[in-house]
Amino acid sequence: MLNDQNTPKSGHIRKENVQRIIQAAEVEFAQFGFKGASMLSIAKRADLPRPNVHYYYKSKLDLYMAVLMDILELWNAAFTHVSAADEPGEALSSYIRAKVMYAKSNPLASKIYANEMIHGAPHLSEYMAGDYRRWVNDKSQVIMEWISQGKMDPVDPFYLLFLIWGATQHYSDFSIQVNTALDQESITDQDYEKIADNLCHIILKGCGIQGAAILNRQI
Repeated sequence: MLNDQNTPKSGHIRKENVQRIIQAAEVEFAQFGFKGASMLSIAKRADLPRPNVHYYYKSKLDLYMAVLMDILELWNAAFTHVSAADEPGEALSSYIRAKVMYAKSNPLASKIYANEMIHGAPHLSEYMAGDYRRWVNDKSQVIMEWISQGKMDPVDPFYLLFLIWGATQHYSDFSIQVNTALDQESITDQDYEKIADNLCHIILKGCGIQGAAILNRQI
């Protein structure tokens, strides 16, 4: 039986094991999808006995949902706490840049989420109808308040969010297409900085946000 008592050492071990399992699961789910992935393969990738994986996640579905919700939490974090009192240029550019850099640091996560969406979000339907819809409506309301304050042009907030999601996730979901077009083997750290700079410039300018140019690095 695993020793998971409430001690500093056990807490560190637990955190380390969970991280290894999540990372292994991302590789497995990205490569084989939910149906093709197996807990045994995930355990092997994590270099842990299968019972250890089941100790933290009772089923493949539990682990898959943990991976998906981890993705969504990280994606939303940079925009969750924005309010009408914030400056839209700063808030939007921070969100865009965070999403681009997450595509850089964890491209597999984006592919897993995209695959779930392509198949009709069978495992996220409850979340999409509840927390997701409330989050999007709340952020859209903030954008509408920025518009009413004259801080940006009257763009549709839903389409703006869709644009940000699609543009930032493109570089992980379609990395082969990007690298082929740019005639290179992979997207470099410098490329990701340019991607973030250009997306901020294009989107903020498109929203008519004054001072957008000074919010970004030199392009």
